[in-house]
Amino acid sequence: MKNRYITPVLLGAGIAFMLYSCNSSKIPKKAVAVTNFDKAKYLGKWFEIARLDYKWEENLNNVTAEYSLNDNGTIKVDNRGYNVKKDKWEESIGKAKFVKKDDVGMLKVSFFGPFYAGYNVIAIDPDYKYALVAGENLKYMWILSRETTIPESIKADYLIKAQEIGYKISDLVWVKHDKTN
Repeated sequence: MKNRYITPVLLGAGIAFMLYSCNSSKIPKKAVAVTNFDKAKYLGKWFEIARLDYKWEENLNNVTAEYSLNDNGTIKVDNRGYNVKKDKWEESIGKAKFVKKDDVGMLKVSFFGPFYAGYNVIAIDPDYKYALVAGENLKYMWILSRETTIPESIKADYLIKAQEIGYKISDLVWVKHDKTN
């Protein structure tokens, strides 16, 4: 008799977990998303200066992210990079949504249907030229710039902040920008 309840309970728990995973966005424990975030100023093209490498960006240089508004209010995410092993450009297009209010730099981004991951702007300069972005955990982090370089003082500040949060900055990949994209 008890066995007939196991399947529905497990199925229900699985569905609940999937819904939670699709709609939640996380941020590392010691990280805080910027407040007074200006979505309009953040839109546009960013160059990836450094990242913690992961499967989807492996072997990529000349990486850029371009953000623009979709008609439905979400943000279009257009990531491009040159795969040095395959000798070709790669592109991924996704969408981002604000988790809380659109003046808090806590977003969730999706490149694969209903599955979202955390994208948290945790540091940005007043002119929106340089940004430090945390993923949902300590495996994902990016340093971004409006140009292909970043001043040493800002780089040092971002590295200190990342290390204080718990990121292993010695694992960062420093992205080369030598191709036109």
